[in-house]
Amino acid sequence: MSTTKQRSRIFWMAFAIGSILILAVTSIERAQQRQRQAVDSNGAPLFKVDPFWPKPLPNRWGMQQVTGISVDQNDHIWFLNRGAKADPDEVGGENNRIDCCVRGPELIELDQDGTVVHAWGGPGYHPLWPTALQTVLVDRQGFVWVAGTAAQDSILKFTKDGKLAWDFDHRPPKGSPPLKENNQQTDVLVSKGRFNLDEDAREIYIINWKRVLVYDMDTGAFKRGWGGHGMPLNEISDDPIPGYKWTGGPPVEEKNFVPDLHFVEFSKEGLVYVGERGQNRIEVFTKQGKFVREFYVSPNTPSRGEICGGLYHEKLPPCGTTYKLAFSHDPQQKYAYVADGTNDKVWILDRDSGKTLGGFGRNGTYAGQFHWINAIAMDSKGNIYTGEVEENKRIQKFVPVMANN
Repeated sequence: MSTTKQRSRIFWMAFAIGSILILAVTSIERAQQRQRQAVDSNGAPLFKVDPFWPKPLPNRWGMQQVTGISVDQNDHIWFLNRGAKADPDEVGGENNRIDCCVRGPELIELDQDGTVVHAWGGPGYHPLWPTALQTVLVDRQGFVWVAGTAAQDSILKFTKDGKLAWDFDHRPPKGSPPLKENNQQTDVLVSKGRFNLDEDAREIYIINWKRVLVYDMDTGAFKRGWGGHGMPLNEISDDPIPGYKWTGGPPVEEKNFVPDLHFVEFSKEGLVYVGERGQNRIEVFTKQGKFVREFYVSPNTPSRGEICGGLYHEKLPPCGTTYKLAFSHDPQQKYAYVADGTNDKVWILDRDSGKTLGGFGRNGTYAGQFHWINAIAMDSKGNIYTGEVEENKRIQKFVPVMANN
């Protein structure tokens, strides 16, 4: 009898434990369902702007052109606050002429609440500080990389508190005449402002003229490079890519990269995505430069030619769609988010196929609208951060819209 009772007790204990586990799993699944991000009818995830983020900058600092954004491992947001085109009424407080703003630091770190954590950089901060700021990246070790596109600008590596740790250099001699396009030259570069870091391989990827160039991340030594569709450097044309007469359709096909190259990003499986603003195109490669595929983003948008004043012109509408790119943070990196400064939208693409699923934003100055969006990044929580240049000069935060809340 005792053996029978013992077996019965074990059975009911196992049954109770199993029931608890089933209830726990069901509760977790229901919680996950409640927290799943909402999507539209085409499967594009939905976002809404947080109109009260970030908090006002301290010390009367003016918000200027946001050309680059990076999110570090603590989900802190670093952005470039480029003040090169500050209007007089945006810095008039420097001479106490108006009760307004002063020119603030050009590199600012925000926490998730939008509060300033660190801020430094700008004219006079360091003799090598870039004059045409373009990109900021924070690596896994916490170093902050800053670069500009002017001839004497380069890629600089700083500590988080702003101490210079390394200079990529590769500048032309000071006072030298402007360099003519030479896609075979790799020792001296005119524009080094658009770059990315492959920290696993310790390599720097730079997009310059009509090519991708790869350098050692610690020594600056050149390693390899390629052109459009994976062509060798010695086959790249140094002639300007001709414009086309826009009649409402996409640009004519071109085997070379079409400037202005605007981003280089890495996917989880190690593919390299290069954005060609002058072609409304994204080309995908292996890290050794083998061409994989290409796809277009809003292809019927004017991208170069007379309607753009050549490629682009300050007094004419901007052209092209592929300004910047951010991947979603799910394990599959299912989505690609493309900042389009011409249509003032964030396009949402299926990353594998390149198909455009939807987007958000429109031209305007209200919260959630854009005017010349030029930067985009995503944190680990799925929030999207965007930066604008020209008149709007701001950083915005878009949070996921959750289903079944």
